[in-house]
Amino acid sequence: MARRTLFLLVLLVLALHVLVLGGASAYTLRAGSAAPRPAVFETRSIALPPPPAAVPAPAARPAVARAAPGSGTPRPSQRRTRAAERPPAIDLPVPEPAPWTAPSAAELLALGASMDAPAPPAAPASSAATATPAVQVAAATGSEPSASPPSTPTLPPAASAPVRLPPPARLEFDVVGRAKGLNYHASAELLWQHDGASYRAHQEIRVLFLGSRAQDSVGSITAHGLQPRRFGDRSRSERAAHFDFAAGRVTFSANTPAAPIEAGAQDRLSVFLQLGGMLAAAPERYGPGTQIAMTTVSARAADVWTFTVESEQTLELPIGTLAAVPLQRLPRREYDQKAQVWLAPSLGYLPVRIRLTEANGDFAELNLQSREAP
Repeated sequence: MARRTLFLLVLLVLALHVLVLGGASAYTLRAGSAAPRPAVFETRSIALPPPPAAVPAPAARPAVARAAPGSGTPRPSQRRTRAAERPPAIDLPVPEPAPWTAPSAAELLALGASMDAPAPPAAPASSAATATPAVQVAAATGSEPSASPPSTPTLPPAASAPVRLPPPARLEFDVVGRAKGLNYHASAELLWQHDGASYRAHQEIRVLFLGSRAQDSVGSITAHGLQPRRFGDRSRSERAAHFDFAAGRVTFSANTPAAPIEAGAQDRLSVFLQLGGMLAAAPERYGPGTQIAMTTVSARAADVWTFTVESEQTLELPIGTLAAVPLQRLPRREYDQKAQVWLAPSLGYLPVRIRLTEANGDFAELNLQSREAP
């Protein structure tokens, strides 16, 4: 029985194989007998679409005029605040502190701003002929001196006031002070000479181990006092101012513009002696509170110095005890020095003390040590 079943299964498998192989052969014969279709090439014409109609260009918009800056109020939406652009930081080399130098003679003996300080703009030279004289006096009012010079003095110009010049002399000064935080000691000399027709004033300050500086004033003597012709200031080199009263101007060797001057103008050295001569000739005219304005010339510029006469004081000086009349120069600008000079009546109103004080507290004080004939 088992063999019969096995035999039937073998026959069935063989039959299936025959059927499968026979169907595949018939399909192959049919596929091979079919003739291939020839390739057909077709050409088609494609009509292009019509071009689009031209579109007219849009009309130009009218230009809108912009209002000039400041001509109208901008709309709030148009206001934009931009932060200021800050330039990039630049690292600069830190300069080394300059070595200390002793105050110059101009700083110690000349009242007013230093020689290199900028002077206010000078008036046109054409105005010199019509300007008021360089020296003016205001009468005492009984009130405290103001911090600025009077604009219209009430007394006639002092250029027409009498002058009695002090006698020739050689004055030695002891100098003490403080500059740049350091105390110092120096000596100074003022040589004053005249013969009634011409004069020469020479002052020099000497600082131990640091050298010297000198100022020199020469000119003529008129009925109204000193009339400088040349003023020189010398340290390492010399600079000078040349007076031309006929032309009404002063010129400078330092290549700075010429400045107008009038009768009575002085330089930074002769101004002390001219003040002494004015007080010596008419002391009653210059009571406490009187103000004296005078054009004063340095080696580089001309400026107006205004002095206020104060009450007489008694001074203890290296030369001894002396009565002296103090005059204080009123500052015209914030950076001007506070300056005082004391004139001694017993010495013909020669200066016996000069004190200069800077805004930072630095000061220089000259006290008369000796007086002798030149």
